[in-house]
Parts: sequence; structure tokens; C-alpha cells
Amino acid sequence: MSSTNISLTRFLIEEQRAGRISPDLRLLVEVVARACKSISIAVGKGALGGVLGDAGANGEASINVQGEAQKKLDVLSNEILLEANAWGGHLAGLASEEMDTSHPIPDKYPRGNYLLLFDPLDGSSNIDVNISVGTIFSVLRCPDGVDNPGDEHFLQPGTAQVAAGYCTYGPSTMLVLTVGHGTHAFTLDREVGSFVLTTRGMKIPEETREFAVNVSNQRFWEAPMQAYVGDMLAGKDGPRGKDFNMRWVASMVADVHRILTRGGIFSYPLDSKCAPKGGKLRLMYEANPMSFLVEQAGGAASTGRQRMLDVQPTGLHMRVPVFMGSKAEVETAVRYHAGHDAA
Repeated sequence: MSSTNISLTRFLIEEQRAGRISPDLRLLVEVVARACKSISIAVGKGALGGVLGDAGANGEASINVQGEAQKKLDVLSNEILLEANAWGGHLAGLASEEMDTSHPIPDKYPRGNYLLLFDPLDGSSNIDVNISVGTIFSVLRCPDGVDNPGDEHFLQPGTAQVAAGYCTYGPSTMLVLTVGHGTHAFTLDREVGSFVLTTRGMKIPEETREFAVNVSNQRFWEAPMQAYVGDMLAGKDGPRGKDFNMRWVASMVADVHRILTRGGIFSYPLDSKCAPKGGKLRLMYEANPMSFLVEQAGGAASTGRQRMLDVQPTGLHMRVPVFMGSKAEVETAVRYHAGHDAA
């Protein structure tokens, strides 16, 4: 098919006809996309919609299960996704980064065969300064014979995902999606109100001179990460033999989208601050769905010591170190860790 004026709905119907997705999965993705359009509208209104600033009452900030202060848009985005997905009949349960436990679909609604996990508003610290934020989601199958799923039924490795995606709310609103057959980008046509296919089969460039990492944490990094970034910063006269540029938005969606588009590596390594928790980023809501998208675009994703999608989760809010992007560059980062561990 030509990618000209192919709506998300048409794309998903074609995937269903080809036998690559089920009717329920098609409906689920469409519902999530519809919710993302509502979030995009709220983000776009900004101060005009009264959605900036911290959530909470009487001057007390609202704190989520991660121990982080919630923004008003965090809470609103979470509510939009919960309400949109509760009644459609395609889900058995859902889990959010903003909620302590998973939630089964209410008894008054029919239940389907899928589980949905989401980070309703990634990078929300950027909201008040008008920098790109996004939504990340992951879809799993509900285990056979489970009618009332609990947290334990969500604890499946990333290889079990049947779909994943993110929406980035920037100058344009984009949905990047995989159902296991490539990674595809859709741009929201605001006048028509639908997502339109704009890049079929995204491919991460193999050669890269760009990396994304929070260098303010450098003093807390492990030795292999110190060596890896140090050699990149040494430039063309260093062991890597070329100059690198660093970019950091502090919104995983924005940073990974840039790398999907023009190559590079996104890193949030293990450091002495986050080591007691296992890492900074959440496996189920951030690392797994992004890793699925990156691998489907020809890239790679790792904890530095293990393929990300092979990690067996031990809890809904499990955290991991993250390296993802151009395959050769991720493999280079892994070699630094392997060499250090062997020594």
C-alpha cells in the first residue's frame, strides 16, 4: 500500500485482514489512540486549560506510587486512559505507572483477552516549561483461564508483548506503533481528527554520532559507564575515533523518538543513587514497550548486561538500567560492561 492518506483505522484493518492482529487488538489500539488525542488537546491548551502545575489540594503536592510529585496533567492523563479503556470489552485488566496495583475491568462491563500497561504522561517535569511530553503503552495477552487478573498476571517478559507504542505531544502529535511487524509512525491531522500514516517501517540509522544521557549523574555512574561516555567525549582523537554530540530532553518519549528518527543511543544507566531500586526507569511501563519499538526498527535494547525484552519482571513497578538505540552502539555499551565485569 502507498502511505498516502492511510488512516490509523485503515492501517489496523489491513493488519487484521492479513491475520497479524485480532479484531479486539485492533479496537484496543484505536481506543488508546483516541485517548491520546484527548490528552494531546489538554497538553495543547496548557495554561489556558488550567492544567499546569502540581496536583494536590491545600498546598500539599499529590505523591504517586513512585514517590514522585504528580502534575495536574499526570492525573488527568491517567483518568482519560482509564475511562477510555474500561468499557470497550477488549481488556481484562490494566495497570498504570501512576497506580499502586493493577485494576481489573469493572464487573458491569464485558472483559476481553488483553492486558494494558501505560505511563500516561512521560516527562511530566517538562510540562510547565512547554517541552515535549508523551504517553507510552504496552499490550500483553491475559493468561488463559484468568477472569480476574491480578498483578502477577502482568509479570510477563517483554517478548510476550503483542503491541506497544507511544504518543509524543510536540509541535505535531505523533503516534509510533508496533504490533510485531515493524515500527510505524502516524501524525495527527488536527483538522480531520485522525492519525495518518507518515512513516511505514521506521529504521534506526546504523551509524551514529549522537547519545542521550543525563551527564549530571556522571559522578554516580558505575566504572564501565564512566569509561564508555568518557571515550565518546574524547572525540576523534580518542579511542572511538569520531566526535559525538549529546542531547538530553529529560522526556524518554522525546529522546527515544529522536533516536528512532536519526540514530544514536539513549542511556539511563545504573548508578549509586538508583541502584537500591534496581535502576531509574520502569521496566513494564517504559523500558519494555520502548525496547519492542526499537527492536522492530532494527535497533537493540539492553540493561547493559541482558537483552531488555528477556528480563523477567518481579513486580509491576520494577526498575532497570536502560540502553537502547542503534544496534552497533548498544552492543558497544554492552561490551564495556562485559569487559569490566570479566576483569
